[in-house]
Amino acid sequence: MTSPSPATPPGDPVQLRGPVPPQGAPVPGFVPPQGPPAPWAGQPTGWVPPPQQGAWPPPAVPFAPNGQPLASFADRLLAYLLDGLILGLIGMVFTVPLMILWMVTVMDWTAANSGYSDAYGQPVPDEFFQLFGTMMVVFAGIIAVNIALTYLYLVEYQLRKGGETVGKRVMKLRVIKVQPGELLTRGDLTKRWAVERMAGIFVPFFSYLDGFWQLWDKPLQQCLHDKAAKTVVVKVG
Repeated sequence: MTSPSPATPPGDPVQLRGPVPPQGAPVPGFVPPQGPPAPWAGQPTGWVPPPQQGAWPPPAVPFAPNGQPLASFADRLLAYLLDGLILGLIGMVFTVPLMILWMVTVMDWTAANSGYSDAYGQPVPDEFFQLFGTMMVVFAGIIAVNIALTYLYLVEYQLRKGGETVGKRVMKLRVIKVQPGELLTRGDLTKRWAVERMAGIFVPFFSYLDGFWQLWDKPLQQCLHDKAAKTVVVKVG
């Protein structure tokens, strides 16, 4: 005769939960998720699935030999335009008085009518060449002022600021030497200024060629004035 099993006290967790299935056995009522396994199932820990077919990886950022990222064309263009605006405003302080001088000279010459005093109504050569000479002096003065301003700004000022102009500082750019560890010198910046500004004055369309050269120059994205001075422009922020 089998002895009856002892009654389970009320509130016992076994009585509340019912029988516990053995470990590893399927739980009644549980339906595993259906569908094919992931293609990377069973790969070792840390494995990253490849990008989906047709997805383009992000473009690699080019770097200077010292490890800093190179400045983009857009950043350099904006810095150039900002520096040009600053130089233009400063240049007006000097060029406007020269233009006023030229206008006053022309008005005086016209009001006096001294250029048409001969019997045939032709300008007197001395008077005409005097006016023409004044015009040449004014134009030469404007060119000389602009050359001096660009030199002081792009060479002397930029040297004291460690390779940065106001435009470059706003765009977080800096001029450095290609060879890591070399210091930027006045001679380097003078070469950059001479090729960028002086050649741009006397050679038609050279400024455009110089500026766009960085778009196809690899791997340092240099303009022609960068190549002349062995420099690159990097992003510092």
